[in-house]
Amino acid sequence: MTYPHPSAARLTHASALALLAITGTCGSASAAEAPSAEVQSYPARPVRLIAAAAPGGGIDILGRLLAQRLADTWKQQVVVDNRAGSGGLIATELVVRANPDGQTLLMQSVGVSYVGTLNRNAPFDVLRDLAPVALVASQPSLLAAHPSTQIAKLGELIAQAKAKPGQLTFGSGGAGGASHMGTELLANATGIRMVHVPYKGTGPSMAALLSGEVNVALVGISTALPFVRNGKVRALGVSSAARSSLAQDIPTIAEAGVPGYEFSGWYGVLAPAKTPRAIQDRINVAANEAIRHPEMLQQFAGNGFEPLGGSIDAFRKYFAAEVAKWKRVIAEAGISNQ
Repeated sequence: MTYPHPSAARLTHASALALLAITGTCGSASAAEAPSAEVQSYPARPVRLIAAAAPGGGIDILGRLLAQRLADTWKQQVVVDNRAGSGGLIATELVVRANPDGQTLLMQSVGVSYVGTLNRNAPFDVLRDLAPVALVASQPSLLAAHPSTQIAKLGELIAQAKAKPGQLTFGSGGAGGASHMGTELLANATGIRMVHVPYKGTGPSMAALLSGEVNVALVGISTALPFVRNGKVRALGVSSAARSSLAQDIPTIAEAGVPGYEFSGWYGVLAPAKTPRAIQDRINVAANEAIRHPEMLQQFAGNGFEPLGGSIDAFRKYFAAEVAKWKRVIAEAGISNQ
């Protein structure tokens, strides 16, 4: 079965359960084998969940929500350890080098699928050295323009960018971050060229858009929507494949004139590659149970997240496709952190 793209999932409690039923919670033969004592006792001590971001962002919020639910299930402490820096390189390397016993896990976003491509000297290969364990949620972004641009529709942005290549500016939360890469994906799909202005986080990037310091920005929908509603910025399109449940009146970027475009900041849990599959399965089952818990679904909705879930094998397939996609985009755009 083809794994659904996160951006296509506008899930209610019922549809989240349906997705889990379709994809399964742990699609491996190892789950049917008699578990070892190590697996039966897992986790026997506190689990360290390394969040590849500073406190307050999507990775941190989801990591803490999931950690609390896992701790309740396992009756064992799950400690969130924030390790921001280098676009996720620091956190990812810590997990790659960790003992593969399930005691050290990585909470990461879509950025993990291209961190190695952007950093050519990265001391790891994400496909070889990491095991995707649980796909947790996604959050679509909103492409917005400052009113001073006189741009009210995506087609107008594309036309203006083509007429004046390299003159329009777009802000992001940092070079190599989700907002940067999602905009580069759009530029790649439309053949336009804009000037990238990176900031130190989503907050400063949003402030730059509100002040008109940059012309456009791709921002998490829960952050941007209030400013769209009060007229401070203009919504050009939602980045996901389907319209957001938070803004049914705003078309997707694909609907607005870029067929096939889709980008959502997905979030997932990964482990060192050599972690025993039976332990991976145990984590996957617990994560899926957490994702479909009514309180968790309410917390997701309050923070603008779309719940996902599914099997390890489906996540692996999807992750490999994401790595391949971003290698192509990065190569065509000539992006590098080095």
